[in-house]
Amino acid sequence: MQATGTFTVKLEPQPPTHADSGLGRMGLAKQFSGDLVAHGLGEMLSYRSAVDGSAGYVAMERVVGTLHGRQGSFVLQHSGTMDRGAPALAVGVVPDSGTDELAGLAGTLAIHIDAQGGHSYTFDYRLP
Repeated sequence: MQATGTFTVKLEPQPPTHADSGLGRMGLAKQFSGDLVAHGLGEMLSYRSAVDGSAGYVAMERVVGTLHGRQGSFVLQHSGTMDRGAPALAVGVVPDSGTDELAGLAGTLAIHIDAQGGHSYTFDYRLP
């Protein structure tokens, strides 16, 4: 199945656990609309290299709401890199993280950012 829609995201800088690591930490809060009506809360860890356009991030995000009318929650795992400006991003459902009517959920979520900075998603998923 496929779900599509838009979302807003708010990033909140957090103090690093180890000040000399060069790593950045952010809290994230999302509001999804469309086929997924939900809110997401998560933690992100990032690194920006000295080479312009090269960076990486990982994040875990718990999403609570309704997916095509089914209520529950699930966790998304993010892994993103920028290699001298070339982006690569993988966002997938953590196995067995689905609850209630979303138990057994599996899938991948693609994030799209338009020229004006608006965010949308395409969520390819399956349920038992």
